[in-house]
Amino acid sequence: MAAIVSTKAGVVPPSAGDAHVKAASLGQIVVSRDGEDVLVAYGLGSCVGVVGWDPQARVGGLLHALLPQFRPGDNVAKYVDTGILELLRQMENLGAHRQRIVWYVVGGAAMLKMPDMKSEFDIGSKNAEMARQVMERERLHIKVIDVGGTAGRTVKLNLRDGTVSVKTLGLGEKIL
Repeated sequence: MAAIVSTKAGVVPPSAGDAHVKAASLGQIVVSRDGEDVLVAYGLGSCVGVVGWDPQARVGGLLHALLPQFRPGDNVAKYVDTGILELLRQMENLGAHRQRIVWYVVGGAAMLKMPDMKSEFDIGSKNAEMARQVMERERLHIKVIDVGGTAGRTVKLNLRDGTVSVKTLGLGEKIL
């Protein structure tokens, strides 16, 4: 099934050339070992995208988490703390090994930044900090952290070669 991209103008289906795009929507995880796939999380604002890539097993995964800490009875992928562990579990089920996985954390912007805003409303920095804490506790190696600021991002993992790119609103696209 092809990914659907939501834009300000409405919902736009991807072109036929995007058949291998696997999008992680809000609170979702996508994993794959198909070298033709591109995993993507569109429009990361305060959300974080956590990308994992095992170069030997050629298994990749992507989490699009909304909030830092799990609330019982809810979807584990919606939260950074439980979502990372679930992403790791799903990648291991496809043959990845935790010690080989290279990790990237993207997003965590302050989308509602105001001079007198209380820190409890800065969900982006809380999401980014939770990702760091979970990765440290689980002894998972983060290669690149691209978080903060006030601009939204889109992150992509190309399973053909493990390339991770991030496109930041107003700043263009770069390879991490």
